[in-house]
Amino acid sequence: MKKMILITGATSGFGKAIAERFAKEGYDLCITGRRKDRLDAQKTELEKVGAKVITLQFDVRNKQEVENAITELKKQTDRIDILVNNAGLAAGLSTIDEGDTDDWDVMIDTNVKGLLYVTRQVAPLMKIQGGGHIINIGSTAAKTVYKNGNVYNATKFAVDALNQAMRIDLLPFGIKVTAIHPGMAETEFSLVRFKGDDDRAKSVYEGLHPLQANDIADIAYYCATLPPHVCINDLVVTCLTQANSVYAIKDADLLNKK
Repeated sequence: MKKMILITGATSGFGKAIAERFAKEGYDLCITGRRKDRLDAQKTELEKVGAKVITLQFDVRNKQEVENAITELKKQTDRIDILVNNAGLAAGLSTIDEGDTDDWDVMIDTNVKGLLYVTRQVAPLMKIQGGGHIINIGSTAAKTVYKNGNVYNATKFAVDALNQAMRIDLLPFGIKVTAIHPGMAETEFSLVRFKGDDDRAKSVYEGLHPLQANDIADIAYYCATLPPHVCINDLVVTCLTQANSVYAIKDADLLNKK
């Protein structure tokens, strides 16, 4: 029996790459997102490699939409073997005293409440089916606070805490829970944070060889395909020239570079 993976925020970045990787490995997929045109285009591409693909258009910030979507999904499949809580974003970069409260709401509603809403609907199904794997996409921002990161850092610290709590709560049911915390990665992340300012977004990665979405997809697949008795609880990954969310150097500053 093919396994089913549900990926939130699957139309770009890590989510899109994870969908592509698991499709190539023979998984059935449920991809979710807010943009129907992207979901439809992605479904077409994934089906070219023989994957069975279900699309669900909803906003993880809307509890009722989440409940309705997962209810609809249950009509089409009786299993969700893997849940990837990938939907997340950063909005703005400012000090607390100058922060945009609308940006704060978007980050808290997406990164924390959205993750909770989806997990609340999927975890009971995993309990009934006798197992599963929840993969939460976090950030190095969950481990070290950086200047002007404040609320984004707080949401990712929350993801880290929730990941630990899920692991404890779901332990008796044989459900694996894993957090993957990427560092700097060249996706749409900075473009979203800077609200479409392409030049500013590109400047974040100048002189660096950052992570790519496919790197995280490979790691997610590795975590998901370990033996049944092995669970990676928490994993931090950065590019070579980044130590954490504060300390990084340019590629040119590497000593003894070959």
